[in-house]
Parts: sequence; structure tokens; C-alpha cells
Amino acid sequence: MRANLAMAMMLAGTMAGLSARAAEPLRIGVVGDMSSLYEAVSGPGAVTAVRMAVEDFGGSVLDRPIEVLSADHQNKPDIAAGIVRKWYDLDHVSVVADVVGSASSLAVSDISRDRGRIMLATNGATSELNGKSCSPFTIQYRSDTYAEAKATTRGLLAAGGDTWFTIAADYALGFSLENDIKTLVTAAGGKVIGGLRHPINNPDFSSYMLAAQASGAKVIALANAGGDMINSLKSAAEFGLLDSKTQKVTGLLVFISDVQAVGLPTLHGLVLETDFYWDMDERTRDFSERFFKRTGRMPTMSHAANYSAVTNYLKAVRQSGTDDATTVAAALHAMKIDDMFARNAYIRPDGLLIHDLYLVQVKSPAESHRAWDNYKILTRIPGDEAYRPLAESVCPLVHH
Repeated sequence: MRANLAMAMMLAGTMAGLSARAAEPLRIGVVGDMSSLYEAVSGPGAVTAVRMAVEDFGGSVLDRPIEVLSADHQNKPDIAAGIVRKWYDLDHVSVVADVVGSASSLAVSDISRDRGRIMLATNGATSELNGKSCSPFTIQYRSDTYAEAKATTRGLLAAGGDTWFTIAADYALGFSLENDIKTLVTAAGGKVIGGLRHPINNPDFSSYMLAAQASGAKVIALANAGGDMINSLKSAAEFGLLDSKTQKVTGLLVFISDVQAVGLPTLHGLVLETDFYWDMDERTRDFSERFFKRTGRMPTMSHAANYSAVTNYLKAVRQSGTDDATTVAAALHAMKIDDMFARNAYIRPDGLLIHDLYLVQVKSPAESHRAWDNYKILTRIPGDEAYRPLAESVCPLVHH
């Protein structure tokens, strides 16, 4: 009798333990820039987009409540690495999203590979993430520097822009954009005749603009992002470069928040690539208007990418019956994705989400009918044309 009682108690304890483990929350970590030059493209907006995805999904998966953790990496890769290591090791976080900044994204991708967790790189552009630093657990969800450079250079080269000068951020994003511009421009018979690199969070671009002007290059390419892009564009306007008849300024990674910050009177006519525009159709407007109600601003392409990536990650977890990274990654790779952010989309063996991109032009104030009504769409670029061909990939996962 006593033995039966002991057995029953042991069984009850085991069941309670299993039940507690089964009910442990599935945790999603959003690490980004909450306070500095990428705050508008990452920051609280990224957390809001992820929370919206969780709510729209129903708040739980596999009978586990979903929790969202967030942290500020201050654009420092070592801080990003420290946060994510703690999340994986102590807080049992299953997946990390956003991670704005190419250097931080590369650091977090390495840790995610080491710990066997999924990283949704929704805000890191360097093509290294799908190149030599690719990982079976990293999904690069937004356009990479190669696609950004290709979409932007194609139109300008066709219009006779055969000499280029680059102004690049002095870290992984800038290096990738510089390399990709050089590759694409040279292949088309053009030439990069000069370039300068600037420190991150640079307040004054006067000397860079004077050098670009003096170079005589037909195209001045800004290979930076966030606050640095805003300051570069303002400086280009001060030196009359945005109205120049002989030199064309282009930004390779311009967000709608940058255009909003600088303003249509200064930037109208600027042509740029984007993955997403809030006012494209009913699907983009539905998400964006709900986002606007919460934040007072329209989503950037990265905010939209966060919503889409987390939604599809949760679908893959539900479909797999587990949050095991290898199983979920396989489910994601097998998915066809078509939603408010990613059209005609699928994930390649190198971890890159292939999806349609758009070449847009900034409207003049007269063409804009409300706040954030900033773009007219010029061209849709099919995903299979936008990205580096898989045959040219240096990702070790591709050639196994």
C-alpha cells in the first residue's frame, strides 16, 4: 500500500514537472537601438511590431504563453552579445529578432549558432550574414547590402551614372555596401573613382560632401543608415548637391523615418530602394494604420519585417510541434511566404529571405496628401532579380 502511495506521489510529481515545463513561456527577445542613431528604424517600434505579431497570433503557441523581452544594445556588438548570451543561457529565450546594426547582427548570429537558437535578422543588412558568416539558424529577413546596391545602381547606371564616389560608415554595413557597389558598378563598365569612411554617429558631413563634390563623380552614394543618413542628406542639401545638374546623390539604405526627418521640400525626387511601403495596398495599410495608432508613426520596412518574421516563426513552431531550432529552421525554409511585408517570398539555403523589392521616388510636397504620404512606387523588382545569384554565394551551407 505504502509502495503504491509512493509511486502515485512520484508519478504526480513527474506529471506536475512535465506540465510546468510544457507551460513555460516561449520567449522572444527583441534587441536593438532604443536610444541612439537607429532608434527610429529599430527601437520601441520594433518591440511594438513584435508584440502586435504575438497578439495577432493569439498570445500562445503549443499551449505555452508567449513573452516578449526587449533590451537596448546601444550599437555596441559586445553589449548585444552579452544580452543575448544571458537570454539564451538564463532566460531560455527561443528566438531573437531585430538586432539593428550589421556588426551587432554578426555577433548575435555567431552566438545563436553556438547556442542552437533561431535569429531573425530583420534589421542587419550586411551581405556577410548570408555569405561567409551564414548560419543554419540565422534568417536574414530584410534586403541585404547586395540587393540594396543592385536596386539602386541599376537605374542610375542606365541613366549614365558611370562614375561613383562613396561616403560610407566605418563598420560592417559601410564595408559591405562599398564592396557591393564596386562589384556592381565595375561589372556594368562604370568606375568608383573615390570614397571616404566616417565614424558612426558622425555629426558633421561638410568635409565629406566637399570631397565628393570636388571628385566630379556623377553619382555620390551614401553607404550609411539612420541618424548618419539623415545628417548626410541634410549636408548634401546644404551644399546644393540634391539639386545639382551634374551630380546625383543616392542613399542605399534610406528608411521612411529618414525622409520624414529631413522632409519632402529637401528630398523630393530622391530615388531609393525599399522592401515595404505602408501605403502600397490594403494589407500594408491595415498593419500600418494599427501600428500608427500605437506609436504615432508609420512603420519602417524593418518594423514590418519584425512583424512578418515573428508571425512566420510562430507558424513554424506550431507546425513543428516544438521550438527546437533545427526543426523550426527546416519548417521556415520549406515555407512559401506571402504577407503584408514579404511578397513572393521564400528562404534560400544561405538563410536569405528572397522577396520582391521596390524602387520608389520621394514625392514633392504638392504630391503628398497627408503626413507619411512620402513615396510613389516606380518599379517592383522581383526577388529572383534583386539578390545575388545563389550560384555566386560564398555561404558554406550552399555547397554541401
